[in-house]
Amino acid sequence: MKDAKYWHAGPRWLAGVLVTASAMAGACGAAAADAYPARPITLVVPYSAGGPTDVVARTLAQAMSQDLGQSVVVENRTGAGGTVAAAFVARAQADGYTLLIHHNGMATAPALYKKLSYAPLKDFEYVGQVADVPMTLMGRKDLPARTVPELIQYVTQNKDKVSLANAGLGAVSQLCGLLFEQSVHVRLNAIPYQGAGPALTALLGGQVDLLCDQTTATLPHIQADRVRLFGVTTPGRIKALPQAPTLQEGGLKGFDVKVWHGIYAPRGTPPAAVERLTRALQKGLKDPAVIRKLDGLGAEIVPVDKQTPDGLRTLLKAESDKWQPLLRSMKVEAD
Repeated sequence: MKDAKYWHAGPRWLAGVLVTASAMAGACGAAAADAYPARPITLVVPYSAGGPTDVVARTLAQAMSQDLGQSVVVENRTGAGGTVAAAFVARAQADGYTLLIHHNGMATAPALYKKLSYAPLKDFEYVGQVADVPMTLMGRKDLPARTVPELIQYVTQNKDKVSLANAGLGAVSQLCGLLFEQSVHVRLNAIPYQGAGPALTALLGGQVDLLCDQTTATLPHIQADRVRLFGVTTPGRIKALPQAPTLQEGGLKGFDVKVWHGIYAPRGTPPAAVERLTRALQKGLKDPAVIRKLDGLGAEIVPVDKQTPDGLRTLLKAESDKWQPLLRSMKVEAD
């Protein structure tokens, strides 16, 4: 009977142990999730310090640091149109401590580089969108054309002479220029520069005729009347330049180009870490200091439903479908 007593008590005792162990495991898992982040996070920027993407990154990193309780350290890894940084993050340990902030280059790289070591749509987890930066189509100050219709006529009649600057392969200024060429059915003399700064300097100096660049760089020169502004590249007028018409108003139907930024983590990053980062991103984008800074750059914070993994995933797919066929049709690729 004694043996029978212990025989019947055994399973009940074992069940209790299992329940207790399960509860402890769940508590440990929750504690681990709550503990993230336990050390500083690195936010990798594909472009040089002081550039538009770097400014957005540093502004946001400071705000996210306050919410996360850990430093978000910005690290610049330049080269190959942003692919060096993207490849680095794609290969990084998927623990939530190495992130990437990138713009349209995530969508265009597969069409520009034959040997890309990562797949933008497959090798990352998505944290969320950040902000959109409108572009402006500008001409040198003494360009004969003054409106979009006049510009279309001018470039059509002088296509062999008109120069169109850009900030280099894969830059959004190049994409904007390609879309303009496609819209007016001409090929102009494209002149690439090593970055947006030199391209803008060339336009200000009258060395090139046209440039499409983002408001983060062009606003001061437009406001000082140093360039001829033809219009903004977004479907609607923008808060930073309410008096400026859109290119669509000027007759370029469907013209829509903007610089967009998103934050990514390596594929396999724990969902709890991604969710925590998304919350920090959303809170950071509500910070009055961040709003003021981005407003001053002409950037527009995206709606909260886009500050999410699904929002960024949807955008990247749509932008890939938009730009990759155009780049391939115009035979634009890296050497």
